[in-house]
Amino acid sequence: MLKRLFDVVFSIMALILLFPILLLVSLAIKIDSKGSIIFTQSRVGLNNKSFNIYKFRTMRIQSHKKGLLTLGDKDPRITKIGYYLRLYKIDEIPQLINIIKGNMSLVGPRPELRYYVNFYSKSDMQILKVRPGITGLASLKYRNEVNFLKAAKCPEEYFINSIIPNKIKYNKLYIKKQNFFLDIKLITLSLITLFSK
Repeated sequence: MLKRLFDVVFSIMALILLFPILLLVSLAIKIDSKGSIIFTQSRVGLNNKSFNIYKFRTMRIQSHKKGLLTLGDKDPRITKIGYYLRLYKIDEIPQLINIIKGNMSLVGPRPELRYYVNFYSKSDMQILKVRPGITGLASLKYRNEVNFLKAAKCPEEYFINSIIPNKIKYNKLYIKKQNFFLDIKLITLSLITLFSK
């Protein structure tokens, strides 16, 4: 209950404080390229149920048809403003709405696409017993994931066979150790990492 209360209060306050910035970001996205301001995508969440995740759009329209993975910051599908939104994780801010709706938490395993969840083992499915998060232990460990994918000979294969199993390992560790103070620590580390760029 404490975690959920903190999530909702933090998210509402953050949206209020960031509202002027969100308006400027929305305007920049609209000027920079054609398409909607918000990008929605189906992800797998709590109890293996699908939900729509919200993000600021950082790619050109129909980009998802050219692959599910983003291969580095210079991916030609990424818009000019999208590069900076991704770099500073500003594209993730609309997920505060997902938190208020109850789809997500501030801290937890990142919600994955159904296509990749299909590669989970029976044991791996335990990470779907908690709300997915904006940040988490696995997110911090793989904060430079795009660089690993860019360097891989076969990015899709590398993601499925290496990154997903390692992320699951860290997500299981988080679930085993999770508590309110660990969440505060992970949020703090995420902010420090963000502002050190």
